[in-house]
Amino acid sequence: MSFQAYLDNIEEKTGLTPRQFIDLARERGFDSSTKATPIVQWLAEDYGLGRGHAMALVHVITKGPKISATHVDSGGVHSDPTDTLWLDGKATNPAG
Repeated sequence: MSFQAYLDNIEEKTGLTPRQFIDLARERGFDSSTKATPIVQWLAEDYGLGRGHAMALVHVITKGPKISATHVDSGGVHSDPTDTLWLDGKATNPAG
């Protein structure tokens, strides 16, 4: 599953866009220096997200929307069409 697909599935499950999760994380004091464990615990406890989905959010919370170019059109498990994830909701994604 691509990183973008993880984010889209999270939105379907929770009703929250990745950008909204980033805002909520900032309110809790999570930022680029926060380790994955407390973020994963928060997402599991408050939103019922599993580790894979939580780790996709950990990435955007701590590193932003850019992903490694090695994942772009790689044909691998996490292959995405671009190196930038869409954070503002599946319905508004210009890539469709």
